[in-house]
Amino acid sequence: MAPRLQERYEQEIAPALMKEFNFSNRMQAPKLKKIVVNMGLGEAIQNPKILDSAVEEIEAITGQKPVVTKARKSIATFKLRAGMAIGCSVTLRRDRMYEFFDRLVSLSIPRVRDFRGLSQKAFDGRGNYTLGLKEQIMFPEIDYDKVDKIKGLNVTIVTSARNDEEGRALLRLLGMPFRR
Repeated sequence: MAPRLQERYEQEIAPALMKEFNFSNRMQAPKLKKIVVNMGLGEAIQNPKILDSAVEEIEAITGQKPVVTKARKSIATFKLRAGMAIGCSVTLRRDRMYEFFDRLVSLSIPRVRDFRGLSQKAFDGRGNYTLGLKEQIMFPEIDYDKVDKIKGLNVTIVTSARNDEEGRALLRLLGMPFRR
């Protein structure tokens, strides 16, 4: 069974996008391609154990085991050597992607303190949207008592839209709470 957001996309959102942008073919309507969740941890240089908790937290949030990212170059001022583990990331596709997006929009983002909507300026020119979250405890999967340190994470939503206008329309129809 397909996730509820995917079914809603097929039945309501794709036809609405076709009408809005005068597309003649359903395949022209923009759709979600993938979602990348990334946690960069500069503190992992001094404290490698912080990376283990980050891996567990991202796994709990996304339901998929993350890849540990390593430094490409050595930077002497940061005491960083090439090959040191400095973060972790997950790429979600298909059902997991829709499930995560649904939980992000309906459960997690509304839990942010003093939330007034997301910026519409975080598009990259090709219809992809990047969202920076300051704390991982906004996700209901994270147990607040077990969190040793508040860590931020980035969520990049990659769409098949050709420009920002199409990407914004897609995410708005999918339920992304943008600022007016």
